[in-house]
Amino acid sequence: MILAINDTAPVPTGFSADAHIELAEQHAAQTYAPLPVVVSSARGSWVTDVDGTRYLDCLAAYSAVNFGHSNPEILAAAREQLEKVTLVSRAFHHDQFGPFCAELSTLVGKEVVLPMNTGAEAVETGIKLARKWGYEVKGVPDGQANIVVAGGNFHGRTTTIISFSDDDSARAGFGPYTPGFRTVPYGDIGAATAAVDEHTVAVLVEPIQGEAGVIVPPADYLRRIRDLCTHHRVLFIADEIQSGLARTGTTLACEHFGVVPDVILLGKALGGGVVPVSAVLADADIMGVLRPGQHGSTFGGNALACAVGRSVVRMLSTGEFQERARVLGHHLQSRLRRLIGSGVTEVRGIGMWAGIDIDPSLGTGRTVCEGLMRHGVLAKDTHGSTLRLAPPLVIDQPEIDWAVDQLAAVLAELG
Repeated sequence: MILAINDTAPVPTGFSADAHIELAEQHAAQTYAPLPVVVSSARGSWVTDVDGTRYLDCLAAYSAVNFGHSNPEILAAAREQLEKVTLVSRAFHHDQFGPFCAELSTLVGKEVVLPMNTGAEAVETGIKLARKWGYEVKGVPDGQANIVVAGGNFHGRTTTIISFSDDDSARAGFGPYTPGFRTVPYGDIGAATAAVDEHTVAVLVEPIQGEAGVIVPPADYLRRIRDLCTHHRVLFIADEIQSGLARTGTTLACEHFGVVPDVILLGKALGGGVVPVSAVLADADIMGVLRPGQHGSTFGGNALACAVGRSVVRMLSTGEFQERARVLGHHLQSRLRRLIGSGVTEVRGIGMWAGIDIDPSLGTGRTVCEGLMRHGVLAKDTHGSTLRLAPPLVIDQPEIDWAVDQLAAVLAELG
């Protein structure tokens, strides 16, 4: 039987932005509320919509496009691999897999890599790994493991992950929820210490909380988390999916605080903005608890993903992008802080990552983003009155200055 989807005429080519948006509203699940811009091409720090209007991208797909749109080195690696082999599943080896794992482990300083696809899959994998380690190595009774997490977290939207989220928009209406998690305030080492007991197998935190508004913890917080985990024989899991891979001016954000986690979760930028690539990294004494058949993914570690990931690792291995994010990030943070008192109440961030609290009397973060769009800048709001900036790391200083000038202009208009 052949079923007709509807009786409408075929969609014509070259149609308007409004037509694109109408199609999406009619036929796509409404799980996002995007700005009304329809991008048709992109290069470097700039995107172009279907009408030919250019915008400076100051979101970089939540750090997935750290190295710029259509990065030539990443595209070259993808094109070359597309002509060879893209997927054989993990039932067989392929010639990109071993080198990718070896090169990524060297970059990050862990012995073993478990490649997955999305950031949420990496978090789920980290949870499974911690529980298995807790039962087999620490000796926690089966089914009794708990993991300490931080309030305001964002680790994904799977059913297990939302079970320890305090974001009602992601959590409400999706129960029953997965047990085994204890939520404590982010940055509160006393609360974390009180939550750890003999059945705790991991503390899972973002070194810098992105979705919460680019929240930077107290200077000694992660070091004290590290000490807490070491003392109680608990795994320290760092979710570096947004903060990692040069975004903050170092390969990992944990480096700013002088700590080395037991388990590192990576994603987003690892795929170079071309394919979804994520990874869980740990030393062999931890990762070795997982055996054939206990975890996996058909697409995880596929040949195309590994080839793209290797190009990302090569670019990061020179330190150029880390230094660029550090230097330009200092300039970005300095320029943004000059806006405090002129429509901005607070600026937070490290490197090329900033959370900007807008004076609520001027409007919401969404209102500011809509104004920025009209001025040729694309950004994203979060938690009502906060604006996030995370431009591609290929942006230059004049472009940063121009973007901040547009933000100042929008705030003046709203004032």
